[in-house]
Amino acid sequence: MKRVIALTGLAFAIGLANMGAQAADYVAGKDYRVLDNPEKITGNAIIVREFFWYGCPHCYNLNPHMEKWAKTKDKDVAFFKTPAALNPVWEASARGFYAAQLLGYENKTHDALFDTIHKDGKELFDQASLSKWYASKGVDQKKFNSLYNSFAVSTKVGRSQTGAKRYQISGVPAVIVQGKYVVTGEGPQVVKVVDYLVDKVRAEKK
Repeated sequence: MKRVIALTGLAFAIGLANMGAQAADYVAGKDYRVLDNPEKITGNAIIVREFFWYGCPHCYNLNPHMEKWAKTKDKDVAFFKTPAALNPVWEASARGFYAAQLLGYENKTHDALFDTIHKDGKELFDQASLSKWYASKGVDQKKFNSLYNSFAVSTKVGRSQTGAKRYQISGVPAVIVQGKYVVTGEGPQVVKVVDYLVDKVRAEKK
């Protein structure tokens, strides 16, 4: 019996050691990047922002992991999808995203647009093709087109561009935690690192 207890204790100790090792494995400069000039974020919420482009296969691969994570994230975490607008083609997708968002269709069209581009091979990277596609999903095409180049959408696109510059983003996907930490990649490991950094931010707030 003593041997069983000893072995159980040993296994438990090894388990704790492994958990500690896993946490220690997330190293700045390897698993994530620390910004030299982090954004100063006030308030109680921990901000997580995902920069993406619909035409990016890596973003497509990461999307289901981020979607699953978003449904189980802690209540003190605020998550924002942010379409990158680093060039005119990406900006077209960003304008489509924000127009749909303002019309209340973000949750209904986000995954579907990824699938249409990457599963069905459709090239939806300009206003004309995007407006037709969004209309096929129930979005009022006239309202979509009126919003596409509107001040409201242009303001959101401008904020995305400013954020990408501030966070030194040159490619996607990129997940920013509390305006300070940048995580890149396309697999399930990304959300594990994000959770680790959320805990890190939470500890830094104390």
